[in-house]
Amino acid sequence: MSALSLPGAILAMLLAAQDASDIADEASRGSSAADTTRVVLLGTGNPNPDPDRSGPAVAIVAGGHPYLVDCGPGVVRRAEAARRKGVEVLEASKLDIVFLTHLHSDHTLGCPDLLLSPWVTDRASPLRVYGPPGTRALFDGLLAAYEADIRNRTTGLQPHEEGGWRAEVTEIDPGVAYEDEHVRVTAFLVPHDGWASAYGYRFETADRTVVVSGDTRPSDAVVEACRGCDVLVHEVYSDAAFARLPVEWQRYHADAHTSASELARLAGRARPRLLVLYHQLFWGASEEELLAEVKRGYDGETVSAHDLDVF
Repeated sequence: MSALSLPGAILAMLLAAQDASDIADEASRGSSAADTTRVVLLGTGNPNPDPDRSGPAVAIVAGGHPYLVDCGPGVVRRAEAARRKGVEVLEASKLDIVFLTHLHSDHTLGCPDLLLSPWVTDRASPLRVYGPPGTRALFDGLLAAYEADIRNRTTGLQPHEEGGWRAEVTEIDPGVAYEDEHVRVTAFLVPHDGWASAYGYRFETADRTVVVSGDTRPSDAVVEACRGCDVLVHEVYSDAAFARLPVEWQRYHADAHTSASELARLAGRARPRLLVLYHQLFWGASEEELLAEVKRGYDGETVSAHDLDVF
């Protein structure tokens, strides 16, 4: 019997049941999408003042919660921009945990912003900070520097949450740095310009493994941490542009960072499902040229990230 020949009441019941099933399926798909781990590039820049690229900051969104890596300049405003583009969990009041790779200024100048701006907009809990030795001194200094601001806001007429301006700092060693029901975070040492402790991070969630290199010259530690990970977010500089630098800057960058050709070889060993370039040092090279330098030596899926890209 065709639908056209069914009695009206029965047809209406069948259609209603189908509508309910469609709604349930859509809800299930929405729930699944919300549970999917996302990698949000809040800042892809470096110390050079590029207005299109905020300072280094990555958000790993898992289980409806954002976990930040690094605090470059502009981090809170970039998070709000990402929220307006659809990553709703990046509202300021939910920015309450960050993992610092190292203490170079371009990775930490956003720390007072992350500490205080979300508190002013109603974050109630302290900011949890994980990082290398020296991180506690950094935040003690920030709290001292902003003591007058904090005193004014906590003793005057402005409504405020009592604990949101505080920082709970944990200085970590290599190994598992943090774990909850959504994510396991492992820190690993990387070599970077004489820092005794500079870290990369491996994030393991229910559905993805994401590795963030931080600043590093080529390192076996990144290869080991990735081991076929879903996403490898790695810093890079242009080979061709490097050749044009003064010798003293070549000496520094070779010790501190990873060239495109070096990254291609590293990625060939690590074999991530997706290689994401960030903290790109172009020095006059185009983005297309830099990407081509990597792809000449690596055939895996590779993208050059921009601020607010989501993977």
